[in-house]
Amino acid sequence: MGGSIFGFENGFILILVLFILLVIVGEADC
Repeated sequence: MGGSIFGFENGFILILVLFILLVIVGEADC
């Protein structure tokens, strides 16, 4: 059970980092 929660947390952090990176690249391009 704990493994699933940890995996979900890891995926959430990964998506969050990718989203922030996308915003930074978008602002830099603009």
